[in-house]
Amino acid sequence: MARKILIQISAAIMLITAVSFQLGCRVGGNSASADDRLNKPLATPKIDRDRPKIVAFGDSLTAGFGLTEQESYPNLLQQMLTKDGFNYEVINAGVSGDTSLGGLERVDWVLGADNVQIMILELGANDLLRGGPPSKMKENLDTIIKKAQAKNVRVLLCGMFAPPTMGQDYQREFNAVFPDLAAKYKLAYLPFLLENVALKKDLNQADGIHPNAEGEKIMTANVYTALKPMLTAR
Repeated sequence: MARKILIQISAAIMLITAVSFQLGCRVGGNSASADDRLNKPLATPKIDRDRPKIVAFGDSLTAGFGLTEQESYPNLLQQMLTKDGFNYEVINAGVSGDTSLGGLERVDWVLGADNVQIMILELGANDLLRGGPPSKMKENLDTIIKKAQAKNVRVLLCGMFAPPTMGQDYQREFNAVFPDLAAKYKLAYLPFLLENVALKKDLNQADGIHPNAEGEKIMTANVYTALKPMLTAR
């Protein structure tokens, strides 16, 4: 178990190092599509008002940066749910470059959708890249979680790791945010979204940051493993 955690942390460190050269989750494929994706989800979803909803809420890793709508993890997750007989509709609420503050500023609108039952919360990498205080990130995520729970929306929290180059104190404080929140609110918890994807050249796009179509499948499987115990069968 300890070895697995060390591997995950090492992967996260290398991922963040690469991101620093690419301006994080805001930089990717061609500039025209990148500009479009900075301020909105990958695609406007078709919403069935009566179906229970799962909101995939996060940054470019959620939005599907550099991928087609069909290749994005929310779409792949939808396919997996349907195949296994779960009557949920997945809403892609990922915005490239988003921070925990950006998420907090738009969460009320997202939670306002009809019949939202679960939120997959994936934010924090861009706070790290900007060197933002972990305490402020924790405060923002805490408020997002409370807003979700106030609407009886269950949360699956996806974590991230800080590299040693940020300093031991910063690293320790940042890394503790996600498990602390998961424990405080008794949340379902995925420690590292990109487990088995990060650092693998054949599973990532040219920027070395964002998963390619094959990597996206593995990332989706990571999410689904953590999500499945939360689901109610059709």
